[in-house]
Amino acid sequence: MTGRAAPEVAHLVKRLQHAHHRALSAALADLGVSPVQWDTLCHLDRNPGASLRDLARLTLQTDQATGSLASRMVDRGLLVRVPGPGRVVRHRLTELGERLRREGEGRAGRVCAETFAPLGRARLDELGDLLEALLAARAQSPDAT
Repeated sequence: MTGRAAPEVAHLVKRLQHAHHRALSAALADLGVSPVQWDTLCHLDRNPGASLRDLARLTLQTDQATGSLASRMVDRGLLVRVPGPGRVVRHRLTELGERLRREGEGRAGRVCAETFAPLGRARLDELGDLLEALLAARAQSPDAT
């Protein structure tokens, strides 16, 4: 094993994420949803009534991008908007959105399994622990966003 510089490792993480995203896009294509849309459907399933700000945080998107995405998903009949307290607008899955989420679940699971299968269980656990440690340290950083 060679000693790697942090930028090289960061680039490897980004390359893996890009390959995983492409594989997920292909797996979901015939359902007519993108990985970001499918992720939104999954988060709304676990967090019914989430606001746009909640969805942006959960899906790792900006508020503006999430607003545009949600509008397109409402137009397609995947989500409905529900009034919340004050000016907050909440979102819920429609029957169609729930059906697509369920249909995509197995596909996304297979893509995840294929992405990480070469590691085996012990190395996957180790990778998870390492990533959690990095995220926890980043959360403690004064410039963490």
